Amino acid sequence: MMDDPGVDTEDGKDRNFVTALARGLEVLRCFKMGETALTNTDFSERTGLPKATITRLTHTLCALEYLIADSRAGTYRLGAGVLQLGFGVLGGMDIAERAKPQMRALRNGPNSYITVAMGERHKDDVVYMAVQPSREDVALSMRIGSRLPLFHSAIGRAILVGMDDDERAEAFDVAQRIAPQNAAAHRAAFDKAQQEYQTLGYCTGYGEWRPDVNGIAVPVRSLDGARVFGLNVGGPSFHVKKRQLETVYAKLLTQAAQNLSSST
Repeated sequence: MMDDPGVDTEDGKDRNFVTALARGLEVLRCFKMGETALTNTDFSERTGLPKATITRLTHTLCALEYLIADSRAGTYRLGAGVLQLGFGVLGGMDIAERAKPQMRALRNGPNSYITVAMGERHKDDVVYMAVQPSREDVALSMRIGSRLPLFHSAIGRAILVGMDDDERAEAFDVAQRIAPQNAAAHRAAFDKAQQEYQTLGYCTGYGEWRPDVNGIAVPVRSLDGARVFGLNVGGPSFHVKKRQLETVYAKLLTQAAQNLSSST
């Protein structure tokens, strides 16, 4: 699990790749949504690294305040150092700040169960970098850092259709290395999304990522053209219906994307 499928490190082919750094970051990525504490055994099982190696890594990460140890429970939680890194990254994402008014307007539309999010691809996932949660207490619970599958969510497919050919080829290559058995399904998902986007101007996701969630999404290009993001609206399928998404929110969503992709 340690080797990054997107980086060729076998037999030292990439001499600039720092394995120790990669392992430390892999440990930090072990935390899943809703998890606050993990043990060295958890880290070992999720990374595939020996416990002796994990022990050295967690000791170092604690010294740097990226992890906080609970010696009595034998667990670790994320420390303030990780938050500092995270907010530093978000601070550099000017589009997340620019998107707030557009996203807030979408969230404040006619359906109070709508959640709005913006995300960017990481490997074969999409990571949320900005979220406007719904106005209802019981609704879709998503937050910054939440992950969705790139090929099996509306926002992921919107990012794929918004990429240029080289970017898309690289995304397919990474997905192939991670899950070669899903190559045909990935291609079919993209082909469907591309046809949808050409016909409708957005990508749909009705019960595919989660059977109880409906959503639509569009791609957004950064002003310098260097990055592709996805912008979506969605919510619990019981309250957020396909018809309303396509007749009311689709136009609002595509207009928001145009505003964010333009300097005017």
